[in-house]
Amino acid sequence: MSYKTTIEHTVFRFESLKDLLAKATPERSGDQLAGIAASGPVERLAAQMALADLPLKVFLSEELISADTDEVSRLIAERHDPRAFEPISSLTVGEFREWLLKPETGQERLEAITWGITPEMVAAVSKIMRLQDLITVASKREVVTRFRSTIGLSGRLSTRNQPNHPTDDSRGIAASAIDGLLMGSGDAVIGVNPATDAVEDYIRIVTLLDELRERLAIPTQTCCLGHVTTAIRAVQAGAPVDLVFQSIAGSEKANRGFGIDLALLREAHDAGRSLRRGPEGSNIMYLETGQGSALSADAHYGVDQQTMEARAYAVARELDPLLVNTVVGFIGPEYLFNGKQIIRAGMEDHFCGKLLGLPMGVDVCYTNHADADQEDMDTLLTLLCAANVNFVITVPGADDIMLNYQSLAHHDAVFCRETLGRPPAPEFERWLYEVGLTSNDGALVGAPPMLSNFLSSSSLVGARS
Repeated sequence: MSYKTTIEHTVFRFESLKDLLAKATPERSGDQLAGIAASGPVERLAAQMALADLPLKVFLSEELISADTDEVSRLIAERHDPRAFEPISSLTVGEFREWLLKPETGQERLEAITWGITPEMVAAVSKIMRLQDLITVASKREVVTRFRSTIGLSGRLSTRNQPNHPTDDSRGIAASAIDGLLMGSGDAVIGVNPATDAVEDYIRIVTLLDELRERLAIPTQTCCLGHVTTAIRAVQAGAPVDLVFQSIAGSEKANRGFGIDLALLREAHDAGRSLRRGPEGSNIMYLETGQGSALSADAHYGVDQQTMEARAYAVARELDPLLVNTVVGFIGPEYLFNGKQIIRAGMEDHFCGKLLGLPMGVDVCYTNHADADQEDMDTLLTLLCAANVNFVITVPGADDIMLNYQSLAHHDAVFCRETLGRPPAPEFERWLYEVGLTSNDGALVGAPPMLSNFLSSSSLVGARS
């Protein structure tokens, strides 16, 4: 089916829904690289006008990627709930935007349609929204998850403390984790990206992090961000695995590039739950996505990268995760060229994830060869706080020395708490006060002896392996 619109006597035609969505997408280098982007702002506007007039029901009848060959497409179709879709079934994409922005459309209404909307519908409406629209709607959608801390409560901001080390040195990991804790970072998770995917290293890292958590009685959870197959083997060995991590994408082929499929993800979920390390009903998965991942694997089937990103969220919500985050600027300028594109993509990802019922976080980041800087990250962080993002990632000095990219600093979490009024999870907020790190109004007051002394007394910190 083709689509068209007319601007000043010029007819613009779009040969398919896939083509229409791609050309309606705000400018980004990944779609230009794929050869599917609009030729310029006028064609983009024409596509957005045609998209706004498109009935939402079209997304239920025209596939972007055939369900016959793609298990993500089959999952999306199987999980669609016609009864949840009914309140908005007569709307166009443009009317859906207006419905979302109505003051009376609050948490209850947004939650009610969660399983009635598809990732493609959500991606479509985001393409015709301004940043303030994305903020307005996302800020109304609360998605709360729990393990040892409660993440996602409105008006709060959690953080992942990311103590990566180039060689997975135990001393370096522990010192970096302590550095983050001293700045009040880590209530979402203390999570390490390992330099290798060896099972023995995975077990050493989760054991180190668990001992740190227990010694300091921190109300948080820990994670080694190894492959799910490594996590399953570690669980079988009896390692203290709190959260099971995996990167995911929006097509079966892209996920196979990560060495996974839906069956393996469900197996990993069951393995993590079998340890019963959290309270009953705890969310135990940590999932990561990023615009451009399917394109980089030649697994996008001509679909724009933002819509492919939204399709990854269908995979994520199948696993009832504690945390989901988009590593928005991590893949590089080939996919998001500059700060403006990164900011827009981060706000889109957060909006789409929230509407689909996910506990959405964002790694506010960029690579050193992108046309972006830390002031762009300040802008994105502040916008995300306004939009009620569940969590962000912080590293020492905003510079990840293992992954070699720029993220947020632990100091940025302090800015969010003290200037923007976004305290951490309530359990962690109490812990910070009880150990003497913060005053009763949440401001940092210094380094308490129990944390400072840990650096010199712990055998973990002295470990060289």
